[in-house]
Amino acid sequence: MKTQLIELNINDQIYEIPITPVDLLVDVLRKKVGFTGTKKGCGQGDCGACTVLIDGKTALACITLAIACQGKKITTIEGVANKDGSLHPIQQSFVEHGAVQCGFCSPGMILSSKALLDSNPSPSELEVKRALSGNMCRCTGYILILEAVHAAAEKMAQAGVK
Repeated sequence: MKTQLIELNINDQIYEIPITPVDLLVDVLRKKVGFTGTKKGCGQGDCGACTVLIDGKTALACITLAIACQGKKITTIEGVANKDGSLHPIQQSFVEHGAVQCGFCSPGMILSSKALLDSNPSPSELEVKRALSGNMCRCTGYILILEAVHAAAEKMAQAGVK
């Protein structure tokens, strides 16, 4: 299949990447750019491990064509930390609350939480559950994750962080 060169804005940096029309975003991120924090889980859009943000909204990279992302802003887990390398309050809360056990689901959970808290800085328990409903975790039982999201919301509100 013939390749073409496209530009993708990933974590506020422009990358020129040769792709085929059928290349999935998850494969481009992991294999061509080296952002392995985006996990390839089910490959069918069911588990949420591949969740990224596209223009601030959650998207499943395993069912998104890379070519469709031209002109859009893609954020992976590698782009969530602060510019000085310190953890974003959401990441820090996940660590502090033990919501990162095996870590496979953590990037998707954190990005889904970020999308929620960016649009709704003080979500209810139900709103957090809905926002995370597309992400599966086999380790934590979700309670620690829910606690981490609420703690992150408080930290972000106190610090005026988005």
